[in-house]
Amino acid sequence: MARMAGRRTLSAAPVLLAVTFGVFAIAALSPFDPVKAYAGTAGLTASQAELDQLRINLGVDRPLVARWWDWLTSALTGDLGTSAVMRQPVADVIAERVGWSALLAACAFTAAVLAGTALGVLAARRTGGPLDRAVSALAYTLEAAPAFWLALLAIWFFSVRLGALPSGGLTDAGSDTVTFAQVASHLVLPALVLGVSQLPWFFLYVRQGVADALGEDPVRGARARGLAERRVLLGHALRSGMLPMLTLVGSRVPELITGALLVETVFSWPGIAAATVQAATSVDFPLLAALTVLATAAVLAGNLLSDLLYGLADPRVGFDG
Repeated sequence: MARMAGRRTLSAAPVLLAVTFGVFAIAALSPFDPVKAYAGTAGLTASQAELDQLRINLGVDRPLVARWWDWLTSALTGDLGTSAVMRQPVADVIAERVGWSALLAACAFTAAVLAGTALGVLAARRTGGPLDRAVSALAYTLEAAPAFWLALLAIWFFSVRLGALPSGGLTDAGSDTVTFAQVASHLVLPALVLGVSQLPWFFLYVRQGVADALGEDPVRGARARGLAERRVLLGHALRSGMLPMLTLVGSRVPELITGALLVETVFSWPGIAAATVQAATSVDFPLLAALTVLATAAVLAGNLLSDLLYGLADPRVGFDG
């Protein structure tokens, strides 16, 4: 296990290097002017000489490779630079927001896995039955529904119509303190929406895997030995049927990140979504590069986690093979 994790970590280095360079290259080709974005409304009345001097101060007048290399060497020492649009160190921008994004993603992902697994097992137990048809139809519908549409629908129903849950933010309006109760109540809707957007994939994988496992010889043999149906279903069929779903964990990380950005924006959740959007539209090179590296590292870590979980669940898979 350690050897495989080490190999994956080493192979991730060139991927991250290529991603960071690509960010700087794409940003350099962007039609947005970082100097005007930094100056804001003051840039409308500033002279060309003042804009040129600001361009020199920000370092955006330098060649692409030089800017990328300076950022990279500083990042390796822990200095991610200063965000021009946020007017603060990039490390502080990320530290203030990544925890809230991680909380949202973790709650949503856990809910999606647990609910998808439970519904998948129940549907596979009676394939073609009323429950299977109803949940499968709902899963295919949710699979095609955009996350932001689900978020707007949830706000309309739970906040506007029922008034049961807050429609956005981290705390109640007018509150100057962050309490557990307020965060928990404001977390319900965005976590629910993000979890529901991911649930169909886990449901469909578990349903198919468990349904196939129920027809295999080991499961039929367990039933022939007189084992209880619950033990056969959870102890034999579910373990075999979960293997394909474990490979799905890593592949859903990019979709989870994309969905989280949309959900955070709709619900005004104080995660990295707003910072990502501002960094992209303002061509904030240091912040944009750091956020992209963070997202890429999350995807690579998700793929590694899938392999580790698959190897732990199936002893026939060798970690060092």
